[in-house]
This record gives sequence, C-alpha cells and structure tokens, in this order.
Amino acid sequence: MLIRRVETTEATAITMPDTSGVSMRLMVSRADGAPNFSMRHFTVAPGGHTPRHSHNYEHEVMIVAGSATVESDDSLHQVRQGDFLMIAPNTLHQFRNTGQCDLQFVCLVPSTFDCGQPTPGS
Repeated sequence: MLIRRVETTEATAITMPDTSGVSMRLMVSRADGAPNFSMRHFTVAPGGHTPRHSHNYEHEVMIVAGSATVESDDSLHQVRQGDFLMIAPNTLHQFRNTGQCDLQFVCLVPSTFDCGQPTPGS
C-alpha cells in the first residue's frame, strides 16, 4: 500500500505557454506500480489558470479547495470545493481560479500520460 501526503510531495511549477500560477504534485504514478491510472494534485494561485487544451483521454477531477470557472467546449461552469467533474476525451477545457485562495484539485488520468512534462489541468 502506498500512503503519501500532499504537503510532503514535491511540487513542480508548470511553465507551459498560456499557463499562470500552476503547480503539480504527482501523487501516484507508474513509478509507484500503478498500471492504469495516475493521480495528480494541482494548485492554481488566485487569478491563475491552466491553458485551454484538449487531449484524447478522459479524466476525472475533484475540487479539493477553492473555486474556479471551468471552460468546457465554450461553456463556462462555476465549480467549488467538493465538486467532481468528468471531462470527456477531446474536450477543449481550462481551469481559472476565480477565488481569493488557492484552487486545488485532484486529477486522474491514464498512467501512460505521467511521463515527461505534465499536461496542466488535464
């Protein structure tokens, strides 16, 4: 069994174009023996955002803290702590922190995408 705490896991700043104030912690990955899914913890500073992007895999998101506007194929949705999202493959999406504190969310993606530069807000 793997047990890991967010605050003791190293955060990596995401420096991709059209990204502001985003960092990611890789909580569970293939390196940990997880063959199917990776779990990532994102933090987005107040006023920050992930890039508008899409990818060919689904992902599930749980908002852990804060609030945001999430764009999904040109529709805007207000989300906050306790909300769960499922973003379908090939859906253009973006997370924008609209609150006064850090937006934090957990994201599950196929483990084949946990190598190299992470996709912000994926």
